[in-house]
Amino acid sequence: MAESPPDDASATGSTPHPQSTKDAAQGASQGVLRVASRQGRWVLLTTILGSSMALLDSTVVNVALPRIGDDFDTDLAVLQWTLTAYMLSLAGLILLGGALGDRFGRRRVFVIGTIWFAAASMLCGLAPNAGVLIAARALQGVGGALLTPGSLALIQGSFHTDDRARAVGLWSGFGGVGAAVGPFLGGWLVDGPGWRWVFLINVPLAALCVPVALRHVPETRDPAAHGRFDVLGAALGAAALALVTYALIAAPGHSASPVVFGAAAAGLVLAAVFVHTERTRPDPMLPPSLFASRLFTTVNLVTLCVYAAFGGFFFFTALQLQVVVGYSALGAGTALLPTTVLMLLFSAKSGELGQRIGPRIPLTAGPLFCAAAMLLMLRVGPHASYVRDVLPALLVMGTGMVTLVAPLTATVLASVDVSRAGLASGINNAAARAAGLIAVAGLPLLAGVGPEAYRSVTEFDSAFRRAMPLCAAVLVLGALIAFFAVRAPRAERCHAECKVHCGVGAPPLETGAQTSTD
Repeated sequence: MAESPPDDASATGSTPHPQSTKDAAQGASQGVLRVASRQGRWVLLTTILGSSMALLDSTVVNVALPRIGDDFDTDLAVLQWTLTAYMLSLAGLILLGGALGDRFGRRRVFVIGTIWFAAASMLCGLAPNAGVLIAARALQGVGGALLTPGSLALIQGSFHTDDRARAVGLWSGFGGVGAAVGPFLGGWLVDGPGWRWVFLINVPLAALCVPVALRHVPETRDPAAHGRFDVLGAALGAAALALVTYALIAAPGHSASPVVFGAAAAGLVLAAVFVHTERTRPDPMLPPSLFASRLFTTVNLVTLCVYAAFGGFFFFTALQLQVVVGYSALGAGTALLPTTVLMLLFSAKSGELGQRIGPRIPLTAGPLFCAAAMLLMLRVGPHASYVRDVLPALLVMGTGMVTLVAPLTATVLASVDVSRAGLASGINNAAARAAGLIAVAGLPLLAGVGPEAYRSVTEFDSAFRRAMPLCAAVLVLGALIAFFAVRAPRAERCHAECKVHCGVGAPPLETGAQTSTD
């Protein structure tokens, strides 16, 4: 591992002689920190704060959308772009962000990502108009792509092997609490100081995170990282997603426009060029050889179905609860808590069950539970009762997510060689984010949602009732793929280390460093 600069703090947090600091940091970078040590606790605090910023974003922004639309007096397309601009840059660049950390130093890239994320968040909070907000959200996604892969990698590179599982457990557990309370926090901020604080809250978190990281977190790198970065592949993939997203969002208001058709066609052409490029490059961002594993390919197809449905569900439900049912932002955020709380409480147990019975049943039953939940949401209309109508659907939804997320992650890791498990996890995470992006962009078009529908109780309620069966159908497709094509791996070569996960936008990232001892 790479040596840490001599100004890193020692395990005691004091400021020793420069040479002793250098020696201590070098040892730390080779993974000798203990969770009980002072420096170990600082490392955990930093990584928890950093990952919490990104996790919160996946749950707090949805509840702010109606208020953003009212303040800027804009149509539904701006609300879609507020979500998709962030998702677009994050999905397109997250694999590149992980590679940059491995090459140039995980702490360095983590700190740059945190500062970038906070600066973009401030720009979001101060945005004078919708255009600036959307641009700032795209920049925020770039920061997220640098920040998100680094949190777990820092723990992997810093802690002793004997303490690593405990460190990851604490990181995922505390991060899970942050994600679980995200809807409530977002609603409270929107109804209290205002929607801008949904973004501005990241600034003080970063102000605490960055100095701690610079002083207490050892620098680590992957000595095996080599070759050129696939910047061309990342650019092609992001451009293809951007053009398709634009076409889907613009279509309701300009369905016959040559610009819309041209953007869609150009996006598909770039997607084909991306695939060709990845097949021919010596160091591709998305190695085609990974898809030689039938299990890996199948699980990613299930991921696309599942997270496309999740993206559409949470986008529409946050609006339905406020526009149609009449909840405040805080009320809508609180109403969504059962889903994330169930994941916080039971995701670890679900992972253990999946290891015992194999992935086929959880990956079939989980999407079916979620599909049933979306059909139950058809009961949620004007004057709906929370206890009778909303809560049962969200409890079933949470049960489905608990059932499938942990086994899905474990199956992805087990579907490839141990040496490529971290890359496989990154690809699966990016696929989930891309699926959510396309769903938020395309589902309103399929459901016939007009540009001003979110201002009308009747019009949006009708669109919601068309959208939920579509999401349920995609989940049933995912369940069928899992039932007929997913089989238990011949040997579980890599365990999922993130036992607790509450993020609804994508499965957890894994480094793939922990191998089975069975």
